[in-house]
Amino acid sequence: MPQQIRAIVVDPAAPGRLTIKPVELRDPDRDEVAVRVTAISLNRGETRRAVQQAEPGWRPGWDFVGVTETAAADGSGPKVGTRVVGILPSGAWAERVNCRTHAVAALPDAVADAEAATLPVAGLTALHALRQGGLLLGRKVLVDGASGGVGHLACQLAGAAGAQVWGHVRRAEYRAAVAEWCGERVVLGRELAAAKPHGPFWLILDSLGGSALAAALGMLQPGGACVTFGASDAAQATIDSRNFFATGGVRLYGLTLFHELMSVERAGIGLALLADLISEKKLRPQIAIEAPWSEIGDVARRLIDREFTGKAVLHIR
Repeated sequence: MPQQIRAIVVDPAAPGRLTIKPVELRDPDRDEVAVRVTAISLNRGETRRAVQQAEPGWRPGWDFVGVTETAAADGSGPKVGTRVVGILPSGAWAERVNCRTHAVAALPDAVADAEAATLPVAGLTALHALRQGGLLLGRKVLVDGASGGVGHLACQLAGAAGAQVWGHVRRAEYRAAVAEWCGERVVLGRELAAAKPHGPFWLILDSLGGSALAAALGMLQPGGACVTFGASDAAQATIDSRNFFATGGVRLYGLTLFHELMSVERAGIGLALLADLISEKKLRPQIAIEAPWSEIGDVARRLIDREFTGKAVLHIR
């Protein structure tokens, strides 16, 4: 029988169009665990859709952390009482969720809920984007939007893989934090083209689109790749196609996370790896805001308005 729970839903009458309301949660399928959620993380894409585009009643949410309350009936996945991190296509911003066992991972004791909550979308996006570069040891890697939710994790992961990492930021106040993750290799400038003197690069990660993507395609070394997974600046880019193909063997890869999780590797595998890296102090998520989930409207607005860098985590209370 469905149970009644509380969840964040789109409500045009609420401040920020988001509020906590009672909803129904169905019984879990045989390959799903039932999880009592303790923390959630906000991502700009889902938040913008919820605040600006979604129909009333839609339930946003991808990232969650919690404790398994019911194990999967088919015997897969974590046992009851296990702390887990997981990802859903939507509806994760709730006090309880059901999730396929391949999309959750058990958490080491040393990893805090807030740290783990940053991992599903941002961490997995960074991980899958970097894998497009293959062996990164000694390679030059450039990350635009390096102070953002994906960018700061990508810089650290690339560094852990032995890459020479350059992080691009537009605002001087973010320089010090990015320098720590990139071994002082920071590109400060309005345009990504400011990184050209440090190239060419084996791998470039682009979340901005527009002029940044165009510049990235002109800074690759032969055989290199640009992975684009966002368009926070602009959805269209004008490229120098002759320069692109004349470099030799370069490629542009469009990454959509949920496609990667269906066709390349299930989420639970990457989440377990990322959680272990936090436990081993090789990865340190930057959390700008921790607040109760009752503050969803205000935190969502601040995220969309880019009032902070890093991640926002809300605790379910």
